[in-house]
Amino acid sequence: MTAAPDLIHLYTLGVSLALGLLIGLERGWETRERAEGRRIAGLRTYGLIGLLGGVFALLAQALGAVTLGLGFLGLAVLLVPAWYRRYRVSGDLGITSMVAALLTFAFGALAVLDHLFLATAAAVITALLLDLKPQLHAWLRKLTPRELNASFELLLISVVLLPILPNRGYGPWQALNPYTIWWMVVLIAGIGFVGYFAMKIGGARYGALLTGITGGLVSSTAVTLTLSRLARTAPGQVDALGSGILAACGTMFPRILLVATVVNPALFLPLSVPVGITTALTYLAAFVLWRRAGRQALDGGEPVLSNPFQIGMAIRFSLLLAAILLLAEAVRAWWGNAGLYGLAALSGLTDVDAINISVSRLSLASISREVAVAAIFTAATSNTVVKSLLAFYVGGATLGWRVALPSLLALAMGALGAFFTSGLAA
Repeated sequence: MTAAPDLIHLYTLGVSLALGLLIGLERGWETRERAEGRRIAGLRTYGLIGLLGGVFALLAQALGAVTLGLGFLGLAVLLVPAWYRRYRVSGDLGITSMVAALLTFAFGALAVLDHLFLATAAAVITALLLDLKPQLHAWLRKLTPRELNASFELLLISVVLLPILPNRGYGPWQALNPYTIWWMVVLIAGIGFVGYFAMKIGGARYGALLTGITGGLVSSTAVTLTLSRLARTAPGQVDALGSGILAACGTMFPRILLVATVVNPALFLPLSVPVGITTALTYLAAFVLWRRAGRQALDGGEPVLSNPFQIGMAIRFSLLLAAILLLAEAVRAWWGNAGLYGLAALSGLTDVDAINISVSRLSLASISREVAVAAIFTAATSNTVVKSLLAFYVGGATLGWRVALPSLLALAMGALGAFFTSGLAA
């Protein structure tokens, strides 16, 4: 009669032991050079702590939840003198091993209390976090105060501010939805944030091509401007610099596709055709220049990108987005699609994201997907022309032609692809 429950308990206790051994494996490896008796706990001890958590969870089911709390408290009391002794011997104030031991007890208890997946996933993440200590500390040492502040500010606008904003339309045509506008701000800021740190980790030491790809996530215009300036002082690196600019321009198009798809998933298929063609051809041109340059590094430095995130930037972008959203609705109502294309071309001169978001939202109800794709591609074309002119004006004719010709050819082929597949957007 009791065989089946006993087998289940035996299984869950086995899982508790295994989770303890998993964390103990990492802790034992970390302290393997220490002499016996100079460690708070090792492989066997952590395994037993996990098993102890499972046993107390079983007892709690029969004697009450307070039993589990007393077991946890007893373990904590037992660990304090062990930590103090280690501190007296080595002067080490760290409490990581103590916290890991307490977590191991909790994971063992969770396994017995029918939370096997939660316990297993948390134990694996804990072991991984403990193992990544050198990398995490290295990243922390490289983090600047500006980047730390940017991280907290990004969390502020996404975790604190976003949930409290009203999710309804205001103003003419109900075009202004505070929640939606701020969500788009969070999306764009998040993409730029990831790109900034990808740029910092990859850096110029991996060459102009990777610099352009990662920097393009933050601002392809900033990459174009910086690399064009370098061309004036390093004319022998024009091919390498051109490859970086083209890579940044190419990265802009997948970013456009990502943002548009988040706003309206139905745009993915019709927009992926012109975006895919343009991206592939632009990246191909960048790769050809990179190979011809002999994989030259950017000896003149790497693109000077702005702060990964600033509250002021978020507010300015939200105001710009609100204005574009309102204008997009207005020109559509007053002048139809022609007015929308004109607004897209004008907006693309300075920023693609705002018009991309606005048109993608309009395609949810007011305009066809075909019109949305054409307007978005018009803005991207306008922006690419501006970057080509920057390359000419700042970097010189040699760099300008290397950027302009492949970019415009890729855009023409992308537009042709959109034309032949326009039935997908209908």
